[in-house]
Amino acid sequence: MCGRFTLTRFPDEWSALLELPPFSPQPPRYNIAPSQYILTILRDPESPRPMAQLLVWGLLPAWAKDKNAAQRAINARAETAAEKPTFRAALRHRRALIPVDGFYEWSGTGANRHPYYFQMWDGRPFAIAGLWEHWEGPAGEMIDSCALLTTVPNALIAPLHHRMPVILAPDQFRRWLDPNVQSGRDLTPMLTPFPAEAMRVTRVSRRVNSVAHDDPACIRAAEADPPPGPLS
Repeated sequence: MCGRFTLTRFPDEWSALLELPPFSPQPPRYNIAPSQYILTILRDPESPRPMAQLLVWGLLPAWAKDKNAAQRAINARAETAAEKPTFRAALRHRRALIPVDGFYEWSGTGANRHPYYFQMWDGRPFAIAGLWEHWEGPAGEMIDSCALLTTVPNALIAPLHHRMPVILAPDQFRRWLDPNVQSGRDLTPMLTPFPAEAMRVTRVSRRVNSVAHDDPACIRAAEADPPPGPLS
């Protein structure tokens, strides 16, 4: 599961690559959590090109009758999304890119539970594959929300967690967002673990455990024992 991430800067080259309309710059975020609004790149089937929007992290199915009673999914398993009523329509028609420059996972239990921060080797931002939905309530209320796709972990993440986000390369962005691409044959090759050798991990401060903390100290390296297994 991916339950926290960072986005401290949006790469200008993505705006040019995707021909995004201008959008308001977002402040640096170091501890983004579920239920918050997150920057999302999507392409509405009615729009000629992608756009950047703020969506609620926690997908609310379009068919849900009650926004408060419905279970909000922050993650969707890539292997089964096409079969699940909550995700299958979104996988075919409403895919998104979630810009991030790192994400957190935790390992251990109790007093030995520690957060780890995963990034690209060079620290550059990257995109997690996402799904989005538009919900309208009986009184006319509208909510746009999203979930992150996950897959089996690569060799870097496996010692710490049994899942990892689906990370897309820039040359996959347009195809992922194209609403005309709908078959599993076209989508499945993109839903694979990102190469471990292109990433790095840092054990970080427990400050990130509280969603009230959202500052650079969250990604500060912890002075502690190294993580288990091949990461030590």
